Amino acid sequence: MSAAPRRPDELHVHPHPHGHEQTDDHGQDRGHAHGHANSAPGILGLLDGRPLPRAELDRRLTALRNGPRSSALPVPGSAEDRQLTRWVAQVVLTEQLCAVEAAARGLEGEAEDGGRGGAPPVRLNQRAAVELGSIAAAAFEGSAAVRAVYRAVTADVTVPPAEVAAYRSAVEDRPDGERPDGAGPDGNGPIWRIATPDGEFDARPLTLPLALAAALRTAGPGVTVSVDGWKATLLTERAAPVAPSDPAPELLEAARRIAFVRWLDHARAHRLQLVPGLEHPGDPAQPDNHHRH
Repeated sequence: MSAAPRRPDELHVHPHPHGHEQTDDHGQDRGHAHGHANSAPGILGLLDGRPLPRAELDRRLTALRNGPRSSALPVPGSAEDRQLTRWVAQVVLTEQLCAVEAAARGLEGEAEDGGRGGAPPVRLNQRAAVELGSIAAAAFEGSAAVRAVYRAVTADVTVPPAEVAAYRSAVEDRPDGERPDGAGPDGNGPIWRIATPDGEFDARPLTLPLALAAALRTAGPGVTVSVDGWKATLLTERAAPVAPSDPAPELLEAARRIAFVRWLDHARAHRLQLVPGLEHPGDPAQPDNHHRH
């Protein structure tokens, strides 16, 4: 999960010496960002001290609850429902932060029809979505402003040739030729198109839970399986494109995603203030965070 802006009832900001807040595995800042925001009705949060209206959050929640996947949503009023509200709120806040940043950088042309307006959404692949985190990935897919800021803040990112060489050597030396992206030994493992109650997506079999992959393989295309709480249907199978011999472009994109997440963590920690009830869903201080290992 992406890094959280700090709650407004905390005090003092201690920036990380490298210019971004350190985060743990759940995206919580280890630094201390503080300020205070009134929990006035209709307020999403504060951006640079300016209150943001909650209207867009409510619009999206209504669309979700009236949409084709409404049956998969949590029971209204439950802890899970409140967590969904917090998650959507963080997506909206991320988009609005980037819209302001895009304007400040003179990127209005690139960010036209930003947010959930006229610009068509993009779709990230599995690896990119995981590296960005669910909140940043959703904002990136749906907001032209987020994509414009991403390009701007990562334009100077590079990957040293030594790192490319080290990666190539590590991949070539993997036991039995296994690849970290889930492809087979020859790099040409199949890609499955899978349908679930939450939608459709592409995945390599080796990236799926073992029991689910085995059940889908046995059932074949068009047959819905249920195993270990998963429900899915294998729609199609296609051969993956041959893996590029030069990993540099993939490594550069991964490095750009890391740089953007760091920039976004820092910007949210210093520029956003949250209101009670719309804390980051991973914030251990909010009452509905019941994540356990």
